Amino acid sequence: MKLRRTLVAAAAAAVVLPLVPSAVAAAAPEKKPAPAADSLRALGDRQKLGIGTAVDDAHLGSDQPYTDLVAGQFSVVTPENAMKWESVEPTRGSYDWAAADRLVAFAGEHGQQVRGHTLLWHNQLPSWLTGGVADGGISKDQLREILRKHVTDEVTHFRGRIWQWDVANEVFANAWDPNPLPNGLNGDDFWIRNLGEGVVADVFRWAHQADPKALLFYNDYNIAGQDGSNAKFQAVHDFFGKLVAQGVPVDGIGEQGHLDTQYGFDGQRFQADLQAYADLGLKVAVTEADVRTFVDNATDQVPTSQLAAFAQPYEFSQMLTACQLVDACVSFTAWGVYDGDSWIPGTFAGTGYGLLYDVNMRPKPAYFTLRQDLALAAGDARHGGGRK
Repeated sequence: MKLRRTLVAAAAAAVVLPLVPSAVAAAAPEKKPAPAADSLRALGDRQKLGIGTAVDDAHLGSDQPYTDLVAGQFSVVTPENAMKWESVEPTRGSYDWAAADRLVAFAGEHGQQVRGHTLLWHNQLPSWLTGGVADGGISKDQLREILRKHVTDEVTHFRGRIWQWDVANEVFANAWDPNPLPNGLNGDDFWIRNLGEGVVADVFRWAHQADPKALLFYNDYNIAGQDGSNAKFQAVHDFFGKLVAQGVPVDGIGEQGHLDTQYGFDGQRFQADLQAYADLGLKVAVTEADVRTFVDNATDQVPTSQLAAFAQPYEFSQMLTACQLVDACVSFTAWGVYDGDSWIPGTFAGTGYGLLYDVNMRPKPAYFTLRQDLALAAGDARHGGGRK
């Protein structure tokens, strides 16, 4: 299979992603300058591939260099935290959409698509919910109804303005989890433990009812061969193959793409697994890409190994190339804009340097490598490689 290429000028023009109408702005937004022809987003547009980043609302608008990078380099944005349950409903029955609305409005103004993240996840839940379940104040029947209302309310609020939703997130067991179910689901997951495995199909149905046009994804890590045994991939593949056969409205699988140079990476298996999901009739996406490595400290994030510094752009390239080689792959998203605002150092002690821009927002070798990959696939070597 060949990399997707734009064949004629008309096709190149047609792939620009449509503006998403904003329910926040009362008047038509001021027209923004077109992205540079050698930007990641422009090169991705030429092969109908969305190039995205996770966005930290604290920086958007108030930090101009950050804002300019988000607007100029990416055609898809994902709220890092602004759409998670603890953010949108910190108090039961009282919604706060402000941060998420700002991002959706920003995307509309800059011709970007939005990935909604995430509706069902065991983490970053409001304390009123987890506490109520723990102390018996919320019964299982009440919990199911609360979840149904949450999914319906959030998807309805953004109806028509979200391209892809991460409907369910990280409900499958890893090799090290102590309580995997026979079908691969994690028996210790908050939602599986309390509502049973049928809740996965339920949230897809509820989300589809609230917005029939949004693409609905399952999102997880280590589901494209990174676990070595490929067992987690197989569990996800088989489970969602059955849901698709049953008519559950699942549109795609999102492979997060969190890599670490110390473990190595098999790009061919990654591609084969993405293709296997596509063979089920599903779209695929790389949703949270980063490649961490050991660094000197969390502030400067200088790799301690020269080999790791070469491995980081190589593994980024392997993920992007795999996506490009699978026709059903619709987007490739980095999990954050720059190393200075990355989740990695605070989560994996001693590591960092995981993103496309360094702690000073300067483009790294990984950025130029991806730009070259996109340019070559678009049939234009003029914008590949070369540092400026």
